Amino acid sequence: MLSKITRLCVAVTFGFVTFCTPVWADSFELKKVAEGVYVHHGQHQDIDEGYQGDICNLGVVIGRDAIAVIDSGGSKHTGEQLLQAIRRISKLPIRYVINTHVHPDHTYGNAAFQGEPVHFVGHEKLANTMLLRKEQYEKLNASLLGDAGKASPTIPPDTAVHQQLSLDLGDRVLQLQAQTVAHTHTDLTVLDSKTNTLFTGDLVFAQRTPVVEGDIKGLIAVLEKISQSRYALIVPGHGQESADQKTIIGDELRYLNLLLADVRSNIKKGISMEQTMDTAAESERKKWLLFEIANRRNVNLIYPQLEWE
Repeated sequence: MLSKITRLCVAVTFGFVTFCTPVWADSFELKKVAEGVYVHHGQHQDIDEGYQGDICNLGVVIGRDAIAVIDSGGSKHTGEQLLQAIRRISKLPIRYVINTHVHPDHTYGNAAFQGEPVHFVGHEKLANTMLLRKEQYEKLNASLLGDAGKASPTIPPDTAVHQQLSLDLGDRVLQLQAQTVAHTHTDLTVLDSKTNTLFTGDLVFAQRTPVVEGDIKGLIAVLEKISQSRYALIVPGHGQESADQKTIIGDELRYLNLLLADVRSNIKKGISMEQTMDTAAESERKKWLLFEIANRRNVNLIYPQLEWE
């Protein structure tokens, strides 16, 4: 295992406001989780508080002939650190950079891989969605990450997954599956057939409160479908990988089903969205990190949707 990344902060004061500017060390951790499969674990930070472009899990799968990267981080700088960590493990060409969905913490490291002979791969709706959100996401990155954000252009996929796509790395085939609207409308999963390791992107969260942008009912349906197959290891978009499939998926389904039931019940009773933000899925509060922030956002999204059921 490579040494863990170190983050320091330099305080810079303008008037009465002090900002904390991240200073990055050169080390970057890649953990071997299966034969030829590595994961970098992002930090459990909210994008509005302490975000440094490194909050999600990044995957690396090494075949006989080539390498695939699964999600690239939230900035070119994070992607460069990932690339350097890969090069300490293997000199094989990086043939694919796969984005599991549109969110900026998973995609803006793409810029670091432009010099490689690489194809960028994503859901059939990802390229257009990235371009539609380009201005919004680039402004967000610049405001949160400063120069590191400004140096991170939008790099959309050149290879689309319409339903399924197989990528051969040499004696190792990745099976990509485009999903219906769930966490977002651009989700896909990546299965390493050789080790039966499933990368779920943000369809699955572990330890950290799940987030819904797309459709909570669709997300529940996709998770139930995933649970019908058996995998040796599941790598979530955030949190620790697990061989205990029943627990890692079951925990998220428990939260989502409770959230859905509570919001539906409050709508039926005429309880406002603001009140619902304080009470929905309350029994889950101590079971997840960043619950207060993420759960309120989830209610804010799904309450208006469910009002029209």
